Amino acid sequence: MMKPNRLEKVIHKMKEKKMDYMIISDPSSIEYLCEVNNHPGERMYALLIDINGEHRLFLNKLFFVPQDVGIEKVWFSDTDDSIALLAQTMQEDKTIGIDKFWAAHFLLALQEKLPNNTFVNGSSVIDEVRMVKEQDEIETMIKASQINDEAIERLIATLKPTDTELSLSDRLLAIYQELGASGHSFSPIVAFGKNGADPHHGNDDTVIASGDSIIIDMGCLYQGYCSDMTRTFFYQSASDKQKEVYNIVKEANLKAQAMIQPGVRLCDIDAAARDYITEKGYGEYFTHRLGHFIGRDVHEYGDVSSQFDMRVEEGMIFSIEPGIYLPDEFGVRVEDLVVVTENGCQSLNQYSKELKIVD
Repeated sequence: MMKPNRLEKVIHKMKEKKMDYMIISDPSSIEYLCEVNNHPGERMYALLIDINGEHRLFLNKLFFVPQDVGIEKVWFSDTDDSIALLAQTMQEDKTIGIDKFWAAHFLLALQEKLPNNTFVNGSSVIDEVRMVKEQDEIETMIKASQINDEAIERLIATLKPTDTELSLSDRLLAIYQELGASGHSFSPIVAFGKNGADPHHGNDDTVIASGDSIIIDMGCLYQGYCSDMTRTFFYQSASDKQKEVYNIVKEANLKAQAMIQPGVRLCDIDAAARDYITEKGYGEYFTHRLGHFIGRDVHEYGDVSSQFDMRVEEGMIFSIEPGIYLPDEFGVRVEDLVVVTENGCQSLNQYSKELKIVD
């Protein structure tokens, strides 16, 4: 069913940006606005937002939607000209916003049929609304992170001397399902020892060895919302250097979280962690942004990075995930999700960040 309050926010931003229409093709955004969940594949699937209120959902007859979604549904078959149906609902000499996900062949076909219209990137009108979570979304994401906390505790307790990265990651899905999650929000990353120096390492058959660092980056999907966290452990022992690097990364995480409050720029939050790691001599080994926004998708619009100077608002949820990656040695990453509150932020993850050596 259409969410009127969310739709009103989108229309308000359309008016600000002088758009007459907005075509939303991203299934996550369509579900966010009208609670319809479809995966269209190569077929056209679009929600047309009309500034005058004549909204329509265009979908192939193969798709399933509830009987009443609160707006008009326009059905088409594989042999129909779906773009012609869409074009017929829009006036000429208007500005049409297009989201960043719409396939070029759909857009080019629509431009041919409406040559007198202006087409603009309209992604911001939905992205900026989704950036600020409503209370029910926040509560769902807190629960998703609670499941993540419990899952990592259960997972690390199963570690065996014969475990590989793959065997450890394979056990995670069953744990999630036992805890009420519907599955992964992304493919988990498990990296032992030297593999941890690659921030996006692909799990393989490397066997755990004494003295290895263990990076586990994991997230579950709960009631349509994602969680995401990373913890780094050490197997049987940790060297002085490993302990030093770990504590630097943990402190960078805490320093970034401590400065979060409404009005602070995202780039300055990134700098709080990055400058500390640089001060400690490891700046060149922190090779990615500090964080990303998250919600229905594990990566949503918005970066906690030096290139993103937007000021944070109450209700935003994003990751804080500093890391140090030493080639041919080991890696450390410590990641939490945080929600911006009236006076600061709340970490959605409560699992300990203290250095832990597991047997």
